[in-house]
Amino acid sequence: MGINDRDYVRREGPSFLGSFAERGMICKWLIGINVVVFVLQLLTSDSEGGLVTNALVLNADRVVFHGEIWRLLTYAFLHDTGNIFHLLFNMLFLWWFGSDVEDMYGPREFLAFYLVSAVLGGVAFTAAYLLGSPSNLCLGASGAVTAVLVLYAFHYPRRIIYVFMFLPVPIWLFALILVGRDAYTLLSRQASMVAVTVHLGGAAFAFVYYKQQLRIISLFQGLWPSFLATRRRLVRPHLRVYREEAPEPIRAAVAPVIDEDRIKVEMDVVLEKMSRVGRENLTENDLNVLRRASEILRRRRT
Repeated sequence: MGINDRDYVRREGPSFLGSFAERGMICKWLIGINVVVFVLQLLTSDSEGGLVTNALVLNADRVVFHGEIWRLLTYAFLHDTGNIFHLLFNMLFLWWFGSDVEDMYGPREFLAFYLVSAVLGGVAFTAAYLLGSPSNLCLGASGAVTAVLVLYAFHYPRRIIYVFMFLPVPIWLFALILVGRDAYTLLSRQASMVAVTVHLGGAAFAFVYYKQQLRIISLFQGLWPSFLATRRRLVRPHLRVYREEAPEPIRAAVAPVIDEDRIKVEMDVVLEKMSRVGRENLTENDLNVLRRASEILRRRRT
């Protein structure tokens, strides 16, 4: 048996190319979807934007006044068909930084983070429009990509990237420069073709996500049962619990207590009166006394 066949020198796990092929699957899917949608934009483009672009672009008027809320997400899969670098740099940044973030959080959580970042970026853009921003159209993945970049910088602040392929810059400084530039553009009200509010919305969400250690999948898993329980309470009819009333207690008839001594005295008085005036002159009350007295005597005999 050669040395290369021994257990302690055997290589475990996939090869370099195999590792590249297996990691970052969500990033690859997102990049693929963006590229396919970009081709569809090109095929349907016209002087007014095109069928695909017009159906999916973030149009703040359509969102606010027509309820087309899907645009808060779909805009993040569109790019400027007149500038290939818009798509190219967004997808390169997504792969460079997103693949490591996906490895860290897992595919499902990374996808949830990316999509929520895109939606919140769209919400920030729409809110800025309602507050007076002149632009009401937006497209591009840069809001979600900015969120991925900022989250990457929080986890790996000392990693070095090479700007323009030769200038070494730590990733924390690179992210700070990008966010600071967008914030300055917004606060100074400079005219810009870049939707800085989308970038800042994504960056703010990444900051909160990291500092609060949020997990979107766990959050929704916790909220979903509560939502279902609340919905069931609202939908189901209000039922009353029937409780059979306890029957009235049966009271036994109690014979009135008869004062025999008093009846005897009254009987003597009635008998004396009857001997004087006769029975026909007795009152109804006198007759009642005689009946009660005779009842007492009958009970004694039985």
